[in-house]
Amino acid sequence: MKIELLYFGRPAEKLRTACESINAPDELATLAELLAWLRLRGEIWAHELADSRVRCAINQEFSDFSARIHAHDEIAIFSPISGG
Repeated sequence: MKIELLYFGRPAEKLRTACESINAPDELATLAELLAWLRLRGEIWAHELADSRVRCAINQEFSDFSARIHAHDEIAIFSPISGG
């Protein structure tokens, strides 16, 4: 399944990419499964895409890790937003 990935903040800096088009396995059904699959790319990916280190949006809407993903989704991956 083709998916567009956008990276912002720390993930973009550490992974040295702002965007990419991927062909993910069709059996991936949730955002959590997609992140787990991306973490298989190596140590830096596993570290930077750990659940506690990122937030995500699917088609420009904040999503939790149990959200369903579909072909042609645009998924943004970014550092958690904090403020005071």
